[in-house]
Amino acid sequence: MKYFIVDAFTDQPFGGNPAGVVLLDGDTFPEERLMLQIAAELRYSETAFIRRHSEKEFTIRYFTPAAEVELCGHATIASFALLHRMGLASGLCQCHTLAGDLQIEAGERVMMQMAKPRIVATVEDTEALYKALGVSGYRPTMPVQIVYSGLPDIMLPLPDVATLQALKPDMEAIAALTKRYDAVSFHVFAFGNDGFTAHVRDFAPLYGVPEESATGTANAALTYYLQQQGCLDSEAECTFLQGEAMGRPSVVATSVHADGNIYVGGTAAIVAEGRLMVG
Repeated sequence: MKYFIVDAFTDQPFGGNPAGVVLLDGDTFPEERLMLQIAAELRYSETAFIRRHSEKEFTIRYFTPAAEVELCGHATIASFALLHRMGLASGLCQCHTLAGDLQIEAGERVMMQMAKPRIVATVEDTEALYKALGVSGYRPTMPVQIVYSGLPDIMLPLPDVATLQALKPDMEAIAALTKRYDAVSFHVFAFGNDGFTAHVRDFAPLYGVPEESATGTANAALTYYLQQQGCLDSEAECTFLQGEAMGRPSVVATSVHADGNIYVGGTAAIVAEGRLMVG
């Protein structure tokens, strides 16, 4: 099996959000245990395993170092950017995932349709959530909500970018709270009035990912959340800046279509390739 390291949501190596991408040789996926071991060995927040049915149809499964997840935005962007560079995918493609079938536009910039978004729940008692971030005494002016767009993420607004960048997250507390609310991550954001829709940080320690430098699914969820809060029109283009605190700035583009579908996209840089001597 060939594997690649691909940085998504950037056009420069060592920026954006790195993902492992494994191109499978056969028509079946390896055993789940092996895919989990490979993801743990590569040590990236997610590793995508790709089955190619044709130049327009693919199936992808996603593994963190700790578990399989239904969908990963940045690993999908990385996968289709790689497939396009290798001449294996171009134009409108179909991608089968555990979160459903998605439409992907494969080119120099990859745009992917996200799972239909929805508000899962509103969290009324927010004190423990903000305490886990190292923020005390803050009462958000927007609701704290769990939003699904392939994965359930907790949307947590902050008053300004300075507060966002100065967070002191308690990873054990965040892991316990995401487990309690059956969510994947804390997706924390603030408005900067600087040309970006928002600055964001994402913490998913329950799944072995203390912080991610770019998250496609969570930013799609944030786009839907902002639309529901009246911050965006029925059709909108957004850009989210993430990864600043990690020294890996990433620009995640999202697009809201009139039919309610949300697309996430960006560019990617291939950093390395090799062959796995297993499976």
